[in-house]
Amino acid sequence: MSDPIGQGSRGGQFPEQDVTIAADAAQLGGSLIVPPGAGGIVLFAHGSGSGRFSPRNRYVADVLNRAGLATLLLDLLTEPESNDRRLVFDIPFLADRLRVATHWVENNPSTGNLAIGYFGASTGAGAAVVAAAEEGRTIKAIVSRGGRPDLANGALGRISAPILLIVGGNDQPVIRLNEMAYSQILAPKDLVIIPGATHLFEEPGTLEEVARLAGAWFTRYLQRQATA
Repeated sequence: MSDPIGQGSRGGQFPEQDVTIAADAAQLGGSLIVPPGAGGIVLFAHGSGSGRFSPRNRYVADVLNRAGLATLLLDLLTEPESNDRRLVFDIPFLADRLRVATHWVENNPSTGNLAIGYFGASTGAGAAVVAAAEEGRTIKAIVSRGGRPDLANGALGRISAPILLIVGGNDQPVIRLNEMAYSQILAPKDLVIIPGATHLFEEPGTLEEVARLAGAWFTRYLQRQATA
């Protein structure tokens, strides 16, 4: 089976726009794609040590674009900040940055009318849950890939957005943490374990399955809002 990462990402079917989002004194870089007639937009919260050029998240974003969803891949930390391990694992700080990006999306002419979802990977999933709890019903759906929603602590019980947790079947420690988090969630939820996958979903076919599941989840909940 072909390697989706090896094929490259953001295949150029839709124009990609580089954007800059001001967060206090920081300037956060982002990559925005809005397909014609988009039914919603997904903001990506990357994991520790990763950013908007993450090949895995860019592959998932490309699949979402082809499904008619806009995407914003965002660096939640500037380059100097990313070298500070305290900030890399500071979930409230990352969540605040994600909320700034959310407000930017709401006020941006090309995205302001779109239903908003979050895709979080690794520690980014914890930040997505905290941000969603603070934003309330503004956030319509969440997907976590190999994520650490457990790091959101008390925010898990406060989210209203339907959330899908995707974990690799060979990622045993993260499975247990996701099961603990799942038990605290009161919103509509699902937990999918992909057989044979490790934490980074590097095995053949596993990342494609992540993208398929995420696409179905966001299409179900974001496009429902667009047509309501």
